[in-house]
Amino acid sequence: MGLYVGSTVINTADLDRAITFWTAALGYVVRDGDPTFAVLTDPRRRWSNVSLQRSDEPKRGRNRLHLDLYTADQAGEVARLEGLGAGRLPWEYEAGHDHIVLADPDGNEFCVIQSPFTQE
Repeated sequence: MGLYVGSTVINTADLDRAITFWTAALGYVVRDGDPTFAVLTDPRRRWSNVSLQRSDEPKRGRNRLHLDLYTADQAGEVARLEGLGAGRLPWEYEAGHDHIVLADPDGNEFCVIQSPFTQE
């Protein structure tokens, strides 16, 4: 198969704010950008890119697609992301859940998943 995920695109009303949040959240750097679009990349090229696309249309409703971010320190990462501007969303968690639902400063949902495996 010749396909792979090269980038996940997130729409944003404020491109500069989104760049600040997502580069700090993921440890990514801006690989390419202009006033309407930016490609963020893992500096060690281990993971798929995250791209940010300027949108004049506000977010409405729940995302149809979201990022799952894995970590061995869920509580620490959730606190760090909240400090960067993420918000914790109200969610009905089932017993034994391994995720916390957050939203970026534009309201785009993502999950932080507790994982026994880490990638350094």
